Amino acid sequence: MTETATSRLETVNAEIARACQISRREPEDVTLIAVSKTHPTEKIAPVIAAGQRVFGENRVQEAQDKWPALREETPDIELHLIGQLQSNKAEDAAALFDCIHSLDRPSLVKALAKAFDKVGRQVPCFVQVNIGDEDQKGGCAIKDLPSLLEKARNADIPLAGLMCVPPFGIEPAPYFALMAKLADDHGLDSRSMGMSGDFATAIMLGATHIRVGTALFGERG
Repeated sequence: MTETATSRLETVNAEIARACQISRREPEDVTLIAVSKTHPTEKIAPVIAAGQRVFGENRVQEAQDKWPALREETPDIELHLIGQLQSNKAEDAAALFDCIHSLDRPSLVKALAKAFDKVGRQVPCFVQVNIGDEDQKGGCAIKDLPSLLEKARNADIPLAGLMCVPPFGIEPAPYFALMAKLADDHGLDSRSMGMSGDFATAIMLGATHIRVGTALFGERG
């Protein structure tokens, strides 16, 4: 039998509930972000109809093309930017998104502070940490995190927490545990970590926001 959007969402929510039960947490404390990047509106609409309201996109332009019409039909959608953000797109991102997960450098702090003032809204931001110290990945180096957080706070950027993507193909639990410690050390309540293959582990190690694409939408074409 072909899986439906409703059955996929129910399966993911059941796994969230199981992970929360094991770790003695409440499912309501975990925000499921449905990662709709590269998926067309006709694949997103059934997930909205199934009850999902929080979505994540990687690119500003793609989100601008897809979401205004979808939000007209469902105004209570919450849209998160989970991909890298170029400084010259900061104003567009500030106008469109309800949360940004990829603040990773001082120049972006400046661009976002200016953009928030211009559009007249303060968008909560996660600082992305390069938790595995990988050259090919975005994110702030762990050693630079205190300085970047200080700059963001001085610029009145509303900080939601920390975000990471652990190295591919390696047991993610130690990286999630390190993220949780870094968040605690810096007085940040939220941790955006965990994707389709590892979100249960992330929840058991303190994730407050999980970014799930494949388990909800299937493989990208």
